[in-house]
Amino acid sequence: MSRATLDKDPRDVASMFDAVARRYDITNTVLSLGQDRAWRRATRAALNIGPGDTVLDLAAGTAVSTVELAKSGAWCVAADFSVGMLHAGLTRPVPKVAADATKLPFADEVFDAVMISFGLRNVVDHSAGLHEMARVTKPGGRLVVCEFSTPVVPVFSVVYKEYLMRALPRVAQAVSSNPEAYVYLAESIRAWPEQADLARRIEAAGWSDVRWRNLTGGIVALHAATKS
Repeated sequence: MSRATLDKDPRDVASMFDAVARRYDITNTVLSLGQDRAWRRATRAALNIGPGDTVLDLAAGTAVSTVELAKSGAWCVAADFSVGMLHAGLTRPVPKVAADATKLPFADEVFDAVMISFGLRNVVDHSAGLHEMARVTKPGGRLVVCEFSTPVVPVFSVVYKEYLMRALPRVAQAVSSNPEAYVYLAESIRAWPEQADLARRIEAAGWSDVRWRNLTGGIVALHAATKS
């Protein structure tokens, strides 16, 4: 079984996602109790894109999120550093590019909007990744980060963290092609900064007008920002 550690060696993370690619989408749907579809719709709405926009979906995985974004009429490209994940989404009709979030293979200021969904916490240097996203975005362009976060109700937060560390790996064992990887995923969620802290990090990377909205009681947060 392939499992990354919180040190986030890029090769280990990529290898781990290659190993979970085959059943990644169905595993996410089961583990989120079907909420993943609503989170994708909310992310598209927050990005506020439409025909004529050029959009980068970073850490796109199997490109299921890119297909959701493309429903807006915008031109959307899926980018991920796991070739296995991109291959698992080969039949999805959107362009796909193998790319490292810290060294994007795109020119300066080419995208109207950039989105990264449940992927920023897996970037070895997420500050460098946020700077790269700003580099490839046009002035006035938009960023949305959809990521697991900290539930806002204390009692619910305790229950949620217990679910992450105990139930999530067990459920993953029944449906995932690499259940060991979900131990890392649970640990990475618990180690991730809360909403206000992440907002400060996004601002420090060159984005302005940073704000966030909680989904599902704060299990997920949508952070939005603008390129100055």
